[in-house]
Amino acid sequence: MAHQPNARRGSEGESPALSAGETIAAIATPPGRGGIGVVRVSGRGARAVVEAVAGRVPEARRATLCDFRSASGDLIDRGIVLFFPRPHSYTGEDVVELQAHGGPVVMQQLLARCIESGARPAEPGEFTKRAFLNERLDLAQAESVADLIDASSTEAARSAARSLQGEFSRRVRALAEAMLELRMHVEACIDFPEEEIDPADRAAQDGMRRELRAGIEALIADARQGAVLREGLTVVLVGRPNVGKSSLLNRLAGEDLAIVTPVPGTTRDYVRATIAIEGVPIHLIDTAGLRHTDDEVERIGVERTWRAIETAGAALVIESATDAQVPDEEILARFPRKLPRARVVNKVDLVPANPSHAHPGEAFLAVSAVTGAGIAELRAWLLEVAGWKPHGEGLFMARQRHVDALQAAAGHLQRAEDLSQQFDLQAEELRLAHHSLGRITGLVSADDLLGEIFGRFCIGK
Repeated sequence: MAHQPNARRGSEGESPALSAGETIAAIATPPGRGGIGVVRVSGRGARAVVEAVAGRVPEARRATLCDFRSASGDLIDRGIVLFFPRPHSYTGEDVVELQAHGGPVVMQQLLARCIESGARPAEPGEFTKRAFLNERLDLAQAESVADLIDASSTEAARSAARSLQGEFSRRVRALAEAMLELRMHVEACIDFPEEEIDPADRAAQDGMRRELRAGIEALIADARQGAVLREGLTVVLVGRPNVGKSSLLNRLAGEDLAIVTPVPGTTRDYVRATIAIEGVPIHLIDTAGLRHTDDEVERIGVERTWRAIETAGAALVIESATDAQVPDEEILARFPRKLPRARVVNKVDLVPANPSHAHPGEAFLAVSAVTGAGIAELRAWLLEVAGWKPHGEGLFMARQRHVDALQAAAGHLQRAEDLSQQFDLQAEELRLAHHSLGRITGLVSADDLLGEIFGRFCIGK
């Protein structure tokens, strides 16, 4: 079987980031004023930069008090320098961190001085990209750095930290190693077609395929939960005017985000709110009431409601228990066929709900936005639709691309199983499955994929 070289290595065996030779610098702390600000420098010229700015290269990994000076010798600030020589640094290159007082002017002066001394401004995510290219992190771990920064809940932060430690990557690599062993067995059958294949080897191949399929399916289930934890579920609140959509949004969000009046048509555009249920982000969109109207502004709002419905992950079809009318069937017929939806009867504190209005297979929930009755059940339904399971311990952060890659690997593995008597075609399907797993950790990665991933990072990371 042909050896597959590591896609991150350059032609001379040195990783692309190390062979590039460029030194980069960026402000690594958020914009604005703070007690401390950090300018980070990475690359072969980091020693020269710190010597120019601070007058010396400090001892490795020891905080050193230095004066930061301009080219003319004027004092910019006095602060701490940390030097991390390669390869034992975040990026795998020489890294310097200059810690000064966190004023915007000081930070800009310090960054300008670093650039003047031989560095160039870093691109978004370039430090972490270099860590990936220099094999300090694999691609899934690199993505978890951004997920940890962007975490909107405690559970999301914990899961991103687990991914950063390599929990997800270890499971993917274990599957890839098992896939490689299966490929070796199958390709041996191609190389020696005249040999009678031992029935025990056929049984071993079947067993390896079954174990691989079970392992991939289990990882897909966990990755889906991780993707939900990261990306959340978008839910639209739809219904006729004045059924209590805005009141329900406010109740779920725990604050008054939407204007509530008894006047129909008050909500004329989106009102968005994001809440966390068991650590899962739920993106709520309160929409304009669905009805025919001659009001131009309200009509535009209704059109936007339909666009929101088309892209949502779930819908709450809200009606009022005080309204004898059921939702217009013509309106419901326009909903995407596979869109999960629940019939939510509001205002049950005034009139009991009538469950006969619900369609077969449609969830029915009776709630009161005023008293909070039924809200716990509504939250539970949202979690169920999001695919959340309550075993959160050990959960890692995942992205939709990870789920897609795992599903692609599962599909190729299934086709390989269907071709069990055609070893050459089976081997190709297994190669494609192996390739799909490699795309998760970055063993196989295209430049456009790397640009898409790291381009979303903040500058300085």
